[in-house]
Amino acid sequence: MSSATGRSLLELIDGADERGLAAAGLACLDRCLPLLAADRSDTLRPVWAAVARGDGGAWGEAVAEVRLELDADGSADAGAVRGMLADAPAAWTADALRAWAGGCSVTALALHARYDAAGASDGLVERCRAGDAEGAGPLLAGELRRQRAVLESVAHGPTGLRRARELSVEGGRVLRAVVSRRARTA
Repeated sequence: MSSATGRSLLELIDGADERGLAAAGLACLDRCLPLLAADRSDTLRPVWAAVARGDGGAWGEAVAEVRLELDADGSADAGAVRGMLADAPAAWTADALRAWAGGCSVTALALHARYDAAGASDGLVERCRAGDAEGAGPLLAGELRRQRAVLESVAHGPTGLRRARELSVEGGRVLRAVVSRRARTA
């Protein structure tokens, strides 16, 4: 099953500019943040502000500050989220941001697949990114839709960042609820 617009997530990432790539990676990180710091919903606000301004210098400083703030021990999933943050490039360049956004995409989809009731078969995350979401459970499919929507929204300029942030908040709530429910039943 291919995407409704015909463009895969991989194609959207390939076609995004620096602001779009930074927003895409940051949105993935933001949605997965509950796995690391459940009560830190505003932690990434300075990074979002740097993306909104397209300010590479402020971006590097804000990312460095968040790394210090979120440096804590935790589960393997928390380590994956910290890895997304650790890999955020200091340089505001298309190549560096594209590599980071792609890595964040894979990590976020894999984390969502891990918590999905349907489970994930080998290669499902990469198939989803290429446009074939057949076999994706609801949590993975929702994350895939959010990633696509973020990239499509920010392609229209800085005004799309509000929608990207809304999608990140929504996605973070969904993941937080799933993790909480799983913890109660474990």
